[in-house]
Amino acid sequence: MNEDPSTTLNRLRGSIDNIDASLVYLLAERFKATKQVGVLKAEHGMPPSDPAREERQLARLRELAVDADLDPAFAEKWFNFVVAEVIRHHTEAADSK
Repeated sequence: MNEDPSTTLNRLRGSIDNIDASLVYLLAERFKATKQVGVLKAEHGMPPSDPAREERQLARLRELAVDADLDPAFAEKWFNFVVAEVIRHHTEAADSK
């Protein structure tokens, strides 16, 4: 017997809600780690940005996106958005030293 469409919709939305919650917590963990990197860089006079690392990470994430059947251009947009926020945090850490 087939599931009622509204039941299916509610089940799928529940899965989406759980995934969104996981993404928020994972991003929070990522930013905790990158803030520590920012403090370390500030303490040692290192620049807030590391373009070579960013290029390597971007290439890695684009490959992962292809493997995961996710649009690599979307993965790049996401990465650039996150990195901009990380650099902002690193700059704030450097400015507070």
